Amino acid sequence: MLKKILIIDDEEKLRSLLTRIITLEGFEVLQAWDCKSGLKKLAQDDIDVVLCDVRLPDGSGVELAKTIKGTYSSIEIILLTAFGNIPDGVQAIKNGAFDYIIKGDDNSRIIPLLYNACEKATLAKRVRQLEKQLDEKHSFDKIIGKSRLILQAVELAKKVAKTDTSILLTGETGTGKEIFAQAIHHESNRHKQNFVALNCSAFSKDLLESEMFGHKAGSFTGASRDQKGLFEEAHNGTIFLDELGEMALDLQAKLLRVIESGEFIKVGETKPTKVNVRIIAATNRDLKEEIEQGHFREDLYYRISVFQIPLPPLRERVADLEILVPYFIEVLSHKMNKKINAVHPDVINAIKQHPWKGNIRELKNVLERAIILNTGHEISLDDLPIDIQIQSTVKSGKQLSAFSLQSVEKLHIQKVLNHTHGNKAEAARLLEIGIATLYRKIEEYRLSEI
Repeated sequence: MLKKILIIDDEEKLRSLLTRIITLEGFEVLQAWDCKSGLKKLAQDDIDVVLCDVRLPDGSGVELAKTIKGTYSSIEIILLTAFGNIPDGVQAIKNGAFDYIIKGDDNSRIIPLLYNACEKATLAKRVRQLEKQLDEKHSFDKIIGKSRLILQAVELAKKVAKTDTSILLTGETGTGKEIFAQAIHHESNRHKQNFVALNCSAFSKDLLESEMFGHKAGSFTGASRDQKGLFEEAHNGTIFLDELGEMALDLQAKLLRVIESGEFIKVGETKPTKVNVRIIAATNRDLKEEIEQGHFREDLYYRISVFQIPLPPLRERVADLEILVPYFIEVLSHKMNKKINAVHPDVINAIKQHPWKGNIRELKNVLERAIILNTGHEISLDDLPIDIQIQSTVKSGKQLSAFSLQSVEKLHIQKVLNHTHGNKAEAARLLEIGIATLYRKIEEYRLSEI
């Protein structure tokens, strides 16, 4: 795609000359003769670089540079002047100009400057595009749903996002707690700083302490160098502590100190490190029950749960499935380069009847499997796991009953295939049938072989 250069100069002959020279280099060139017409062109076209005279009929090019950069931050500006002076040059750079050159004396510099300015403008546009994608990825708009419970959770999150208050997200596994945490950070005053996530159940006590607070070289076997902890990485930003209920009691005491004083001591260190961190924690446990059993500190609970947001399980937001299913089908189909543009109504009905103990995570996995199995352009009931199919037919009263020989056989063969991890020879042996019969049954029932 050709890079677009806008020349703003009231000298028509100079504009024409520059246009011919720059066009020969493979650029697309537009022209304007004053500030007003230049700004109009900028509003109409996606300009990469502006070549602008300092003295224009209706204003100063130096001040125009400031206006352009204020509105179009990725556009680069090269100012041209017949009479160079240091104050103008300094002010031009302060106003965001890429460079400031003298007509006639610096003509040989124009083309190399244009290439450099275009390269910088392209990089700026790419950064802006990535920032926009990041905004879309982590905004509250990515939390999909229309049910009352999910809308209430989003409203609570939006209200607390702009504060520095500690937040406790509660709910079953797979309800989207990290997505909420990212959206809260994105809407907070700390959004330009780091968002750091840590799963407290993924590490042993000693390793978790090192991950959280860092360590000094030689503080334990294998600690060959100093290492920053995630609290330090999240300084001035947000740290998300997932599965907080899994944290050991002595580590809970250290976390409490960070909340109260903003200080912690690294493993093997003697002096404290100060941080300014916003904490968002999450748990699928009942922390009040954990307190009664002596597994969680009551004082930490009241400091970390200043603002609680309960996230509803999927079975309590059935209405959202009509939105979530097409959304995941579209996203996952695109990811797997498959053209699936429809979902059979029986699929939605079956999905609505399933309890979804794994919540959104389970739904996404089921739909991903369905897309892999599908050979057409519409997800059908046969693409779903056998237990969801049978559950659906039983509750709807259609087709097979739960006690029909066919449904029992279908379910049993799938269970054996799952047990053997898709090893058909072993599955046939356990089922005491021939391998040819098993292949026929797999095709007849459209069973998953993995």
